Amino acid sequence: MSLALVYSRALSGMNAPLVEVEAHLANGLPAFNIVGLPDTEVKESRDRVRAAIIQSGFDFPAKKITVNLAPADLPKESGRFDLPIAIGILAASGQISAEQLNRYEFAGELALSGLLRPVRGALAMAWQGMQAGRAFVLPSENAAQAAVMKGIEVYGAGSLGEVAAHLNGIEPLAQAACEVRAKPSEHSSLLDLRDVKGQHTARLALEIAAAGGHSLLMMGPPGTGKSMLSQRLPGILPPLTEEELIEVWALRSLLPNHQQELNPARPFRSPHHSASAAAMVGGGSDPRPGEISLAHHGVLFLDELPEFDRKVLEMLREPLENGEIHISRASRQAVYPAKFQLVAAMNPCPCGYLGHPAKPCRCTPESIARYRGKISGPLLDRIDVVIEVPALSAAELTQAQEGENSATVLQRVLVARDKQYARQGKTNAALSPSELDNHADIDQDARELLAAMIEKLSLSARSFHRILRVSRTIADLDGDDRVSRTHILKAVGFRRSL
Repeated sequence: MSLALVYSRALSGMNAPLVEVEAHLANGLPAFNIVGLPDTEVKESRDRVRAAIIQSGFDFPAKKITVNLAPADLPKESGRFDLPIAIGILAASGQISAEQLNRYEFAGELALSGLLRPVRGALAMAWQGMQAGRAFVLPSENAAQAAVMKGIEVYGAGSLGEVAAHLNGIEPLAQAACEVRAKPSEHSSLLDLRDVKGQHTARLALEIAAAGGHSLLMMGPPGTGKSMLSQRLPGILPPLTEEELIEVWALRSLLPNHQQELNPARPFRSPHHSASAAAMVGGGSDPRPGEISLAHHGVLFLDELPEFDRKVLEMLREPLENGEIHISRASRQAVYPAKFQLVAAMNPCPCGYLGHPAKPCRCTPESIARYRGKISGPLLDRIDVVIEVPALSAAELTQAQEGENSATVLQRVLVARDKQYARQGKTNAALSPSELDNHADIDQDARELLAAMIEKLSLSARSFHRILRVSRTIADLDGDDRVSRTHILKAVGFRRSL
């Protein structure tokens, strides 16, 4: 047999399109060519594959070898094609059986010794392979990660020789099993709200944000607990569902550090304010996910919000509305999910002490306006809850009594979330305007009050809908089926203007 077909996967954002690796052996002067729009890393596979085949005890064919990676117009990158190329050459030369090749997909980087090294994107590739009805053969480290998906058939191998032995029926590979599972006890290791002294309004705002999946902005002097509160939000968020967990881990598998531990907790990303636009939303010639995608189904915390570059902040507007980010380059495009919960903190002025009861503010009105003007109106309009976190008094700081712990707050959040999913199948923050009309269930008195608020405060249509979503969450936390006047007043109070 001089022609062999092996299946593998490329990566394009979260998608992993099928790649057919065709290996052909022909008479003539010995040569080894790879075609099909290969990147430099793929072209270098020739040397790795040749050395790995020889070191694994096989003969490298002294023929004209042509490897085609189809489709030809899809860019191919990274060393993940080493293993399928080697398998294709061995099958075409008759050194391994080709009978079972159509049952499997292969990916893995080869060392010169024939050992397999892990590759990025294993979960995304294995999930697509499962949809196609084929099993996946991966390096052992990747196989343990990919096995988190239920119903998937994935095999881990340590070397090219082990894969060849499996295909020849000499020594079958063991099906990989994952030992990592999300457990409710994972919340015990998270930071606890009982460490926060005072700040009852901010704690309530945090609970509302957790219950409805709302975005939150906290403003106050330095040291009032804004960062402390934000870091404790994951401890009062519900555990990830099985489907959410797979999406989060699939995104993490796209990072270069593919051997990282798979943590069952919700993501909490806190980029520094010097982060570039590409670091925040993703990018590069080969587009990779940014911080907003790595915060998918979790929290994106932006401390010192006005210190971020304005252009970077403006890039958050579309993902906050659509829940995904589109990255376009001249040669390729990628789409990454970005359903994150934005939590931000900022000082009231450049010096930070505007409104402080003891420390005077020395900023001019112009500098304060310029400082706050770094946050545009359209971005602020997309934040559901905006509150002030005041400085604590000496009595509040020295009180011995601990605040309510995260476990207690979490139980209320879970009850509110259960109501939302039973009523509409999603969180209140994710409701569209038409869905709000069906599920908000606002009484007439509250509707009239809200109409008056719109006129008095000159609220936009987006602000109106966000107030209604927050009102619905407050009603769920209170155990009320209908949104009342009290809930509307509370929601409007949680939209402090800058």
